Amino acid sequence: MITRKLGCLPARRIPNQPRLDKLRMMARKAPAKLVRDHIDPQPLMLGNDVLGDCTSAGIGNYIRAVAALGGYQVAVTQADAVQFYARSTGYVPGNPDTDQGGVEVDVLATAGREGYVLGSGPYFPLWGSIDPQDRNSLALLMAGFGAAYLGVQLSVSDMNQIEATNGACVLTPDNGAYGDTTPGSAGGHCLLGWSYTGLSDADTVDLLTWGTVQKVTWGWLKSRIMEAHGLIWPQLTLANGLYPSGSDLADLKAQNAMVAL
Repeated sequence: MITRKLGCLPARRIPNQPRLDKLRMMARKAPAKLVRDHIDPQPLMLGNDVLGDCTSAGIGNYIRAVAALGGYQVAVTQADAVQFYARSTGYVPGNPDTDQGGVEVDVLATAGREGYVLGSGPYFPLWGSIDPQDRNSLALLMAGFGAAYLGVQLSVSDMNQIEATNGACVLTPDNGAYGDTTPGSAGGHCLLGWSYTGLSDADTVDLLTWGTVQKVTWGWLKSRIMEAHGLIWPQLTLANGLYPSGSDLADLKAQNAMVAL
Protein backbone atom coordinates (compact mmCIF):
# COMPACT_ATOMS: atom_id res chain seq x y z
CA MET A 1 0.00 0.00 0.00
CA ILE A 2 1.11 3.56 -0.69
CA THR A 3 2.03 5.76 2.25
CA ARG A 4 0.17 9.07 2.14
CA LYS A 5 1.16 12.11 4.21
CA LEU A 6 -0.84 15.24 4.99
CA GLY A 7 0.58 18.72 5.48
CA CYS A 8 -1.81 21.57 4.71
CA LEU A 9 -2.15 23.86 7.71
CA PRO A 10 -5.40 25.74 8.43
CA ALA A 11 -6.39 28.29 5.78
CA ARG A 12 -5.63 31.92 6.52
CA ARG A 13 -5.43 35.26 4.76
CA ILE A 14 -2.38 37.43 4.14
CA PRO A 15 -2.23 41.20 3.50
CA ASN A 16 -3.24 42.11 -0.06
CA GLN A 17 -4.11 38.52 -0.88
CA PRO A 18 -4.94 38.41 -4.63
CA ARG A 19 -8.58 37.70 -5.46
CA LEU A 20 -10.01 36.29 -8.67
CA ASP A 21 -13.66 37.12 -7.96
CA LYS A 22 -13.73 40.36 -9.94
CA LEU A 23 -11.97 39.10 -13.07
CA ARG A 24 -14.21 39.20 -16.12
CA MET A 25 -13.54 35.55 -16.88
CA MET A 26 -14.90 34.53 -13.46
CA ALA A 27 -18.31 35.98 -14.32
CA ARG A 28 -18.87 33.30 -16.95
CA LYS A 29 -20.99 30.21 -16.48
CA ALA A 30 -18.73 27.18 -16.05
CA PRO A 31 -18.97 24.28 -18.51
CA ALA A 32 -21.65 21.76 -17.49
CA LYS A 33 -18.97 19.08 -17.45
CA LEU A 34 -15.22 18.93 -17.90
CA VAL A 35 -14.12 15.52 -19.15
CA ARG A 36 -10.38 15.04 -19.58
CA ASP A 37 -10.14 11.25 -19.78
CA HIS A 38 -8.09 11.64 -22.96
CA ILE A 39 -5.41 13.72 -21.20
CA ASP A 40 -2.94 12.27 -18.69
CA PRO A 41 -1.75 15.00 -16.28
CA GLN A 42 0.90 12.57 -14.99
CA PRO A 43 0.76 13.58 -11.31
CA LEU A 44 3.75 12.57 -9.21
CA MET A 45 4.11 11.79 -5.50
CA LEU A 46 7.00 14.29 -5.15
CA GLY A 47 7.91 13.19 -1.63
CA ASN A 48 4.40 13.37 -0.18
CA ASP A 49 4.72 9.75 0.96
CA VAL A 50 7.55 10.62 3.35
CA LEU A 51 6.99 14.33 4.06
CA GLY A 52 4.05 16.66 4.63
CA ASP A 53 5.06 18.61 1.52
CA CYS A 54 1.67 18.48 -0.22
CA THR A 55 1.62 22.27 -0.66
CA SER A 56 4.83 22.04 -2.69
CA ALA A 57 3.86 18.84 -4.50
CA GLY A 58 0.61 20.55 -5.49
CA ILE A 59 2.47 23.36 -7.25
CA GLY A 60 4.78 20.93 -9.04
CA ASN A 61 1.83 18.88 -10.23
CA TYR A 62 -0.03 22.05 -11.27
CA ILE A 63 2.83 22.84 -13.65
CA ARG A 64 2.66 19.30 -15.03
CA ALA A 65 -1.13 19.40 -15.41
CA VAL A 66 -1.02 22.63 -17.43
CA ALA A 67 1.82 21.27 -19.56
CA ALA A 68 -0.20 18.11 -20.28
CA LEU A 69 -3.10 20.26 -21.49
CA GLY A 70 -0.66 21.85 -23.94
CA GLY A 71 0.50 18.46 -25.23
CA TYR A 72 3.91 18.37 -23.56
CA GLN A 73 5.39 17.79 -20.13
CA VAL A 74 7.71 19.51 -17.64
CA ALA A 75 10.09 17.47 -15.51
CA VAL A 76 9.61 17.91 -11.76
CA THR A 77 11.63 15.81 -9.31
CA GLN A 78 11.15 14.94 -5.67
CA ALA A 79 14.30 16.92 -4.91
CA ASP A 80 12.74 19.99 -6.56
CA ALA A 81 9.60 19.65 -4.46
CA VAL A 82 11.49 19.10 -1.21
CA GLN A 83 13.78 22.06 -1.88
CA PHE A 84 10.79 24.34 -2.41
CA TYR A 85 9.03 22.90 0.64
CA ALA A 86 12.08 23.89 2.67
CA ARG A 87 12.15 27.43 1.25
CA SER A 88 8.44 28.04 1.69
CA THR A 89 7.80 26.51 5.12
CA GLY A 90 11.01 26.40 7.14
CA TYR A 91 11.44 22.65 6.80
CA VAL A 92 15.07 21.62 7.33
CA PRO A 93 15.90 18.54 5.25
CA GLY A 94 16.88 15.67 7.48
CA ASN A 95 15.21 17.15 10.57
CA PRO A 96 11.77 15.50 10.95
CA ASP A 97 10.83 17.89 13.77
CA THR A 98 10.64 20.71 11.20
CA ASP A 99 8.31 18.78 8.88
CA GLN A 100 5.23 20.71 9.98
CA GLY A 101 3.45 21.30 6.67
CA GLY A 102 2.67 24.63 5.03
CA VAL A 103 0.05 27.38 4.78
CA GLU A 104 -1.15 27.52 1.18
CA VAL A 105 -1.16 31.31 0.80
CA ASP A 106 2.35 31.59 2.29
CA VAL A 107 3.56 28.88 -0.09
CA LEU A 108 1.92 30.57 -3.07
CA ALA A 109 3.37 33.96 -2.11
CA THR A 110 6.84 32.37 -1.94
CA ALA A 111 6.39 30.79 -5.36
CA GLY A 112 5.27 34.08 -6.87
CA ARG A 113 8.13 35.98 -5.31
CA GLU A 114 11.04 33.51 -5.60
CA GLY A 115 9.83 31.02 -8.21
CA TYR A 116 9.33 27.27 -8.12
CA VAL A 117 12.79 26.17 -9.18
CA LEU A 118 13.17 23.18 -11.52
CA GLY A 119 16.02 21.85 -13.59
CA SER A 120 14.61 23.83 -16.52
CA GLY A 121 14.62 27.02 -14.46
CA PRO A 122 12.32 28.89 -12.05
CA TYR A 123 8.59 29.09 -12.74
CA PHE A 124 6.74 32.12 -11.39
CA PRO A 125 2.97 31.78 -10.96
CA LEU A 126 0.43 34.55 -10.81
CA TRP A 127 -2.23 33.46 -8.35
CA GLY A 128 -5.45 34.48 -6.71
CA SER A 129 -8.14 33.11 -4.41
CA ILE A 130 -11.87 32.44 -4.67
CA ASP A 131 -14.71 31.58 -2.32
CA PRO A 132 -14.21 27.82 -1.81
CA GLN A 133 -17.98 27.27 -1.62
CA ASP A 134 -18.60 28.89 -5.02
CA ARG A 135 -18.97 25.81 -7.21
CA ASN A 136 -19.16 27.75 -10.46
CA SER A 137 -15.86 29.46 -9.67
CA LEU A 138 -14.22 26.16 -8.70
CA ALA A 139 -15.31 24.69 -12.02
CA LEU A 140 -14.04 27.77 -13.88
CA LEU A 141 -10.63 27.38 -12.25
CA MET A 142 -10.37 23.83 -13.58
CA ALA A 143 -11.64 24.78 -17.02
CA GLY A 144 -9.85 28.13 -17.44
CA PHE A 145 -6.72 27.88 -15.29
CA GLY A 146 -6.06 24.21 -15.98
CA ALA A 147 -6.54 23.13 -12.35
CA ALA A 148 -7.65 24.40 -8.96
CA TYR A 149 -5.19 24.48 -6.04
CA LEU A 150 -7.27 23.37 -3.06
CA GLY A 151 -6.95 22.94 0.68
CA VAL A 152 -9.23 20.30 2.19
CA GLN A 153 -9.92 18.95 5.67
CA LEU A 154 -9.75 15.17 5.44
CA SER A 155 -11.64 12.93 7.84
CA VAL A 156 -10.46 9.69 9.40
CA SER A 157 -13.07 7.92 7.28
CA ASP A 158 -11.60 9.45 4.10
CA MET A 159 -8.10 8.23 4.89
CA ASN A 160 -9.34 4.79 5.95
CA GLN A 161 -11.37 4.35 2.77
CA ILE A 162 -8.47 5.45 0.57
CA GLU A 163 -6.16 3.07 2.43
CA ALA A 164 -8.61 0.16 2.25
CA THR A 165 -9.17 0.57 -1.49
CA ASN A 166 -5.74 1.95 -2.41
CA GLY A 167 -7.58 4.98 -3.76
CA ALA A 168 -9.94 3.01 -6.03
CA CYS A 169 -13.05 4.59 -4.53
CA VAL A 170 -15.30 7.61 -4.81
CA LEU A 171 -15.23 9.61 -1.59
CA THR A 172 -18.59 10.83 -0.29
CA PRO A 173 -19.22 13.09 2.71
CA ASP A 174 -20.96 10.40 4.77
CA ASN A 175 -18.67 7.37 4.35
CA GLY A 176 -19.18 6.45 8.02
CA ALA A 177 -18.49 2.76 7.45
CA TYR A 178 -14.81 3.73 7.47
CA GLY A 179 -14.81 5.71 10.73
CA ASP A 180 -15.10 9.32 11.90
CA THR A 181 -16.50 11.52 9.11
CA THR A 182 -15.70 14.82 10.86
CA PRO A 183 -13.87 17.13 8.39
CA GLY A 184 -10.33 17.66 9.63
CA SER A 185 -10.29 14.69 12.00
CA ALA A 186 -7.39 13.27 9.97
CA GLY A 187 -5.79 16.61 9.04
CA GLY A 188 -5.42 19.11 6.20
CA HIS A 189 -4.24 18.30 2.69
CA CYS A 190 -3.39 20.21 -0.48
CA LEU A 191 -4.52 18.74 -3.80
CA LEU A 192 -5.67 19.80 -7.25
CA GLY A 193 -9.11 19.89 -8.84
CA TRP A 194 -8.71 18.58 -12.40
CA SER A 195 -12.03 17.62 -14.02
CA TYR A 196 -15.67 16.85 -13.28
CA THR A 197 -18.60 14.88 -14.74
CA GLY A 198 -21.25 17.48 -13.84
CA LEU A 199 -22.07 20.11 -11.25
CA SER A 200 -24.55 18.41 -8.91
CA ASP A 201 -23.65 17.09 -5.46
CA ALA A 202 -23.66 13.51 -6.76
CA ASP A 203 -21.44 14.21 -9.78
CA THR A 204 -17.79 13.31 -9.44
CA VAL A 205 -14.66 15.43 -9.41
CA ASP A 206 -11.19 14.14 -10.27
CA LEU A 207 -8.53 15.31 -7.82
CA LEU A 208 -4.79 15.02 -8.41
CA THR A 209 -3.00 13.89 -5.27
CA TRP A 210 -0.40 11.39 -4.07
CA GLY A 211 0.73 10.66 -7.62
CA THR A 212 -2.68 9.59 -8.89
CA VAL A 213 -6.30 10.63 -9.56
CA GLN A 214 -8.72 10.38 -6.65
CA LYS A 215 -12.44 10.55 -7.36
CA VAL A 216 -14.80 12.38 -4.99
CA THR A 217 -18.31 13.79 -5.26
CA TRP A 218 -19.02 17.50 -5.31
CA GLY A 219 -20.91 16.88 -2.09
CA TRP A 220 -17.74 15.55 -0.52
CA LEU A 221 -15.76 18.56 -1.74
CA LYS A 222 -18.37 20.96 -0.37
CA SER A 223 -18.05 19.29 3.03
CA ARG A 224 -14.25 19.12 3.14
CA ILE A 225 -12.92 22.19 1.30
CA MET A 226 -11.44 25.11 3.24
CA GLU A 227 -9.71 27.19 0.53
CA ALA A 228 -9.29 27.44 -3.25
CA HIS A 229 -6.81 29.23 -5.47
CA GLY A 230 -6.05 29.52 -9.17
CA LEU A 231 -2.55 29.74 -10.67
CA ILE A 232 -1.46 30.86 -14.10
CA TRP A 233 2.00 30.30 -15.48
CA PRO A 234 3.16 32.98 -17.95
CA GLN A 235 5.95 30.61 -19.03
CA LEU A 236 3.46 27.92 -20.08
CA THR A 237 0.77 27.98 -22.75
CA LEU A 238 -2.59 26.45 -21.99
CA ALA A 239 -4.04 24.66 -25.01
CA ASN A 240 -7.62 25.93 -24.65
CA GLY A 241 -6.65 29.60 -24.69
CA LEU A 242 -8.84 30.43 -21.68
CA TYR A 243 -6.09 31.89 -19.54
CA PRO A 244 -6.78 35.40 -18.22
CA SER A 245 -5.82 38.01 -20.80
CA GLY A 246 -6.13 41.73 -21.37
CA SER A 247 -7.46 43.64 -18.37
CA ASP A 248 -7.87 40.40 -16.37
CA LEU A 249 -4.19 39.61 -16.74
CA ALA A 250 -3.18 43.20 -15.94
CA ASP A 251 -5.36 43.17 -12.82
CA LEU A 252 -3.92 39.86 -11.64
CA LYS A 253 -0.35 41.07 -12.18
CA ALA A 254 -1.08 44.24 -10.20
CA GLN A 255 -2.62 42.27 -7.34
CA ASN A 256 0.32 39.88 -7.20
CA ALA A 257 2.75 42.80 -7.10
CA MET A 258 1.04 44.00 -3.92
CA VAL A 259 1.36 40.75 -1.98
CA ALA A 260 3.23 41.49 1.25
CA LEU A 261 6.87 40.46 1.12
